[in-house]
Amino acid sequence: MSNVVTLQRPAIPVGDLQTFAAEDDRRRLTGAAVKAAVRLVAAWGVSNAEGAALLGVSESTWDRIKAGRWDGVLSQDQLTRASALIGVFKGLHLLFADDMADRWPQLPNRGPVFDRMTPIQAMIHGGIPRMIETRQYIDGLRGGL
Repeated sequence: MSNVVTLQRPAIPVGDLQTFAAEDDRRRLTGAAVKAAVRLVAAWGVSNAEGAALLGVSESTWDRIKAGRWDGVLSQDQLTRASALIGVFKGLHLLFADDMADRWPQLPNRGPVFDRMTPIQAMIHGGIPRMIETRQYIDGLRGGL
């Protein structure tokens, strides 16, 4: 007889997970996500090209978004990107009590997630997986994991 105990994760009903798959959800969330993305990109002082790349849109679409002339709906991937960026922004502002919260994304980083790139560069090059890793890394620094 074995003394091994197997732990199982509690089942989470699929209906309770936010996947951004439903168009109604995406339409409802797009306005707030776009507004937050524009504000955090401005706070971080990143270029137009970097802002567009972070959200996963073309530079011309990013220009329209910033000018308030875009009435589209973000895709599932774009909302996932926005969510990860918002989490990074919020986590940094909880971690740092000064302007470092907005400077940190532009500083070269030796952390295992960044490979000596800036977090902005790492998130652009690594896409959604790296954005989520960056958010988890910051949460880990804050003791949130």
